[in-house]
Amino acid sequence: MDLTIHGGMGGIETIKELLQRDANVRAIVSSGYSDDPAITNYLDYGFKGALIKPYTMKTLEKMIGNVMGVKTKQLS
Repeated sequence: MDLTIHGGMGGIETIKELLQRDANVRAIVSSGYSDDPAITNYLDYGFKGALIKPYTMKTLEKMIGNVMGVKTKQLS
């Protein structure tokens, strides 16, 4: 989830809403602002991982695998 959605619900508001519906939600927060508290302390906000933009597909795949608790194959 992106932290900032212009004109819409951002990541912090969205994760709060999702966690109220399902405490087992696994979400990754993403932002270009590496010093944002939701990035540096993502667990405190209910996220299971954090990615700083820009990131590669390989990095995204690895993060998803980590968050979901599965091993992913290497991208070619």
